[in-house]
Amino acid sequence: MILFSHPADFTPVCTSEFVAIARAADRFAALDCNLMALSVDSLFSHFAWLRAIHEKFGVKVEFPLIEDPTLEIARAYGMIAPDALDAASVRATYFVDPEGRLRASTCYPATVGRSVDEMLRLLAALQRTDAQHALVPADWTPGNDLLTVPSQLLPDVFAANDPTEWFYTPMKDAG
Repeated sequence: MILFSHPADFTPVCTSEFVAIARAADRFAALDCNLMALSVDSLFSHFAWLRAIHEKFGVKVEFPLIEDPTLEIARAYGMIAPDALDAASVRATYFVDPEGRLRASTCYPATVGRSVDEMLRLLAALQRTDAQHALVPADWTPGNDLLTVPSQLLPDVFAANDPTEWFYTPMKDAG
């Protein structure tokens, strides 16, 4: 599951994110991932905003959008500072595995929107590390090589054919 917060309804960057995420909902679903959003705005504000998005962009936002006008949820999850008066300062994204463990999080300022492609890449990377007991290198995309988990045994270090083979060995992505 991906839980993400946004500073407020009816704001330009938040609107662009919701349009992009809603348009990619099938890509998240293909990775067996549920989406859930959180905002300080009221339920009726959410309804009006989601209708405006639908009418302007032809996109239906069908993932849940939680209202948090007291900031109680945002504070409990560390999405905003404990002394914050509003949620206008941060866009937090939490990647939670099926066992309920936080696996990764990102935080963007209110002025910069999230990258849906990066959200999908990170989600796929987390799933690959679990399924293939592998590591994900920099700039990895699905289908590219992964890395094997290095041995922590000294005999394996000395048995390697070259000085980097024991800790840096590419492997095929079977995903």
